[in-house]
Amino acid sequence: MSDLHIYNTLTRKKEKFEPITEGFVGMYVCGPTVYSDPHLGHAKSYVSFDVINRYFRYLGYKVRYVQNITDVGHLTDDADQGEDKLQKQARLEQLEPMEIAEKYTYKYFKEMDQLNILRPDISPRASGHITEQIQMVEQLIEKDHAYVADGNVYFDVTSDEEYGKLSGRDLEEQEAGVRVETAEDKRHPSDFALWKKADEGHIMKWPSPWSLGYPGWHIECSVMSTKYLGENFDIHGGGIDNQFPHHECEIAQSENAHDQPFANYWMHNNMVTLNGQKMGKSLGNAISLHEFFSGDHELLNESWEPEVIRFFLLQSHYRSPTDFSEEALSAARSGLKNLHQIVKTIDDAEDGEGEPFDLESCRSDIESRLNDDFNTAQAIGQIFEHLRPLRSQIEDGNIPSNIDEVKAFIRAMIDDVFGLWPSKSGGDEELTNSLVEILLEIRSEARENKNFELADKIRDDLESLGVKVMDKPGGTKFRIDN
Repeated sequence: MSDLHIYNTLTRKKEKFEPITEGFVGMYVCGPTVYSDPHLGHAKSYVSFDVINRYFRYLGYKVRYVQNITDVGHLTDDADQGEDKLQKQARLEQLEPMEIAEKYTYKYFKEMDQLNILRPDISPRASGHITEQIQMVEQLIEKDHAYVADGNVYFDVTSDEEYGKLSGRDLEEQEAGVRVETAEDKRHPSDFALWKKADEGHIMKWPSPWSLGYPGWHIECSVMSTKYLGENFDIHGGGIDNQFPHHECEIAQSENAHDQPFANYWMHNNMVTLNGQKMGKSLGNAISLHEFFSGDHELLNESWEPEVIRFFLLQSHYRSPTDFSEEALSAARSGLKNLHQIVKTIDDAEDGEGEPFDLESCRSDIESRLNDDFNTAQAIGQIFEHLRPLRSQIEDGNIPSNIDEVKAFIRAMIDDVFGLWPSKSGGDEELTNSLVEILLEIRSEARENKNFELADKIRDDLESLGVKVMDKPGGTKFRIDN
């Protein structure tokens, strides 16, 4: 099997994955700020990292997957001025900020569950780690990487010679690109807040050595990642829109606090677009996952099953943008249905004595795509490439002699890695299959009685409904294609 290679944003190249501790992967992914419904952009990120997490486990690694919940809130423009997102939403809904946090944390996990995303091993909350955040700020002040200004504490970017190494921006470019009003108490426009003094109207605030206030946005992830994974860990992931300033600032404060590298591999998923424009809450064009599942949105003509959304997202590489359209979702629905039909045919096959299936070639082709920076789109293509002929072989009554090994591999790949195993809930699909079988029994009796007109009519009517009828030596089989 080929080695696993990951595109490292920090080095701007693909690198062979070498864990710090053999057999163990520590992975931290920036979680949601829980002030509104999760949307398709969230799904892109968390479905992508879910498959990454699953594939590491498939390869035999023990994984500790940490994904935070930002329930403290941060400023609406992600800068040093503005209004706390949770507090703003609390005012709109006439609730306490922590009520908002609880409400949307519940919705987030509920809808990630519907997408068949495995829960993180640890989901730490920013509000539960205020003490540790204050301690890290104190470390940075002691090492002359931060300074206090009227109750606020800022990181001094000029004290870090490597600041900008993740995004490739130098301080002069950043200063020229400043678009928001800079706080007057900063020494440099790019200095970022570690702690903010709360004004009288700010609800979420905690005592600190500097003021009654609240932590900056970036400090929480530095604290929670290192608390649960160590000061140097394997992988830090998140959306490409967090590369700067959030992840850049995380690196600066973490490495200067601990005097060692922070994360060895940085992974960034690309965004979901709508007509070429980023889909997101801040732009007002986001469609929530609940709206996709219910179809209740002006841009949607119908509802979309969570498994279709998952399959749609996995048909593009995590580092590539995914452009949303209902046409693309419709194609994904058809593709997923086809995959489920193939899987069911193989999984239902009984012991056979036919020509063995080339399992090693199938395994190698799929794994090689996943080992190339988790290319799920190409891996899914290989699944179809290898399994379509196998389905035809089984339908012809030539069941491979190694069918049990094949079933185990397909279950491990499609269920354990991709999370796309056909639902076992029964319901409409089970009823449809039962009705088709009844009609085929009537057709069989008609053929025995030489009533070929009725037999042909049943076949033609079923095929007009998308049910392909196949008369094989071992009996009549059917497949639902639409």
